[in-house]
Amino acid sequence: MSTPLVLAVLGGATAAFGMFLLVAELLPAPPALGPALARLHPTEHPTGHGLRDWLRQRIRIPHTDLAILGRTADRYLLTLGLSALFATLVPALLTIAVLAARAPISLLIPAGATLAAAAGAAFLAHRDTIAKAAAARAEFTRGICTYLDLAAHQVLGGHGPMESLERAAGICHGWVYNHLRGALLRAQLQLSPPWQELKTLSLQLGVVELGDLADIMQTAGTEGAHVYTTLRARADSLRDQIRTAALEVAEVRTNKLDIPAAALILVLLVLIGYPFLARLFTP
Repeated sequence: MSTPLVLAVLGGATAAFGMFLLVAELLPAPPALGPALARLHPTEHPTGHGLRDWLRQRIRIPHTDLAILGRTADRYLLTLGLSALFATLVPALLTIAVLAARAPISLLIPAGATLAAAAGAAFLAHRDTIAKAAAARAEFTRGICTYLDLAAHQVLGGHGPMESLERAAGICHGWVYNHLRGALLRAQLQLSPPWQELKTLSLQLGVVELGDLADIMQTAGTEGAHVYTTLRARADSLRDQIRTAALEVAEVRTNKLDIPAAALILVLLVLIGYPFLARLFTP
């Protein structure tokens, strides 16, 4: 077989394989049943005797923050480890540059810098997880505020507490309502009251407002209380809390802007007064 023919066959096979991969990516993928089953039946992973379990015993893992972010403890530990590992490259490169320049340096300096960089990077990764969890929790609270109004309207329409929770969760879309629908579905499968699953979800995610909703609906389900007014009042109170928190954040940011503004005024005063002072003291 001649060389041009071999190249033509290989080129055609490569193009056909590329078209196959393109069509395979465009076709809808089957639903991922693993994450869905994990949400319906959350279980703890068995522990062993490896490095991962040793780190788990000595590092305080923020489980509620990881739960609301949809991350696992293994991913959290991996993030800390990779952040610390990449941070050690900077002192190592600086040490190599200093040694290449044949400058005298003690071994304690690069060792201490490496440890400090690793610890600082791990701490920054931890703080980033905490900050993202706080932002997600604030978004979840805003979603709960809307969910309270929807549940109140369902109750006003004559639906029972359980049906009101389910119908309200099915109206909106988003990751917040995915959590709510998952909790209600677990309650259906386990034949347990929905407010019990909502209470459990509030403890797992660290969202107190969801626990308040569960308490209100539990009161309606056990004592037959009319909860429309209670739900609307709780939604209004939650909106006031969100508004107050937003105003506090805006005020803090406004106060931070006073520092560069004052520095700018000082620079302008120096620029304006310097020619006058220089002419005054010049003989």
